[in-house]
Amino acid sequence: MSGSPGMISDLACDPFKRRSYRVEFEGGAGFRLAGIVDRPVVAADDAATDDAAPLPSNVPVVVFSHCFTCGKDIKAIARISRRMSELGVAVLRFDMTGLGGSQGDFSHTNFSTNLADLTAAIRFATQSLGPVTGLIGHSFGGAASLGVAAGLPHAVGEQLTVAEREAIRAVVAIAAPSDTQHLASLMEVMNPAIVTDGVGDVVIGGRTWTIRQETLDDFRSHQLADQLDQIRCPVMVFHSPVDQTLGFDHALRIAGLVHDQDGLSQASVIALPGADHLLISHPSDATFVAETAAVFLRRYQS
Repeated sequence: MSGSPGMISDLACDPFKRRSYRVEFEGGAGFRLAGIVDRPVVAADDAATDDAAPLPSNVPVVVFSHCFTCGKDIKAIARISRRMSELGVAVLRFDMTGLGGSQGDFSHTNFSTNLADLTAAIRFATQSLGPVTGLIGHSFGGAASLGVAAGLPHAVGEQLTVAEREAIRAVVAIAAPSDTQHLASLMEVMNPAIVTDGVGDVVIGGRTWTIRQETLDDFRSHQLADQLDQIRCPVMVFHSPVDQTLGFDHALRIAGLVHDQDGLSQASVIALPGADHLLISHPSDATFVAETAAVFLRRYQS
């Protein structure tokens, strides 16, 4: 399926405005993480300026995970999160350990710490906003969202309980990989010293990042594809057929592996023709993703 921007707006008719505010909470690896809540408010409501006020009725709560070396404030994530809140979805977006406004050393993080941080974010959002019914993630954050929904084991921090996983009714993955091994291989090609010397620098997005052998080992230890059939909720996958960072085949692979207990598909793939990996070239791509995802997340919140 492919779509064009602007076709979903008329489906969201609730008169919401957006309220955004900063939060902090303890991540799964023990460091303080920085987040932003974008929540819908009813304009005429006196509680519209109260961060602790209950959400309007029938508003799903979702947690948004960012890509590798990115953060909660990159343009696509901010645009999508803000727009979804205007369409009646409460969103917690946050920085993983060692990135953005969060504490910790990025060079000592890995996919396991990502899963632990997302688990902590889900629990924080549940306590402060209400039960988390949806996950949304971009690129490597999409893999983390799929992994948590699937109950992928990880050695760092705590995992969601069965009840917490069952509360998740929908997952949105944007330009997400179907495995974590590919990133380990890419990092090794970018700088073989990571393996030969145990540590090395790579340049991503114009910035230099220190990557350790332990990080690549962790990436290679996870079998995400093997676990995707444990997801027990609908999944919506957005991907560009011309993504130069991650091939469209990853979206098709995810869709082929996500199914219910009867073997029936639970995944939808929506192509984003002409879009780049970070959804920067055409801002309308982020708007389309936000509007489509909001309808999807509201449809499956209960």
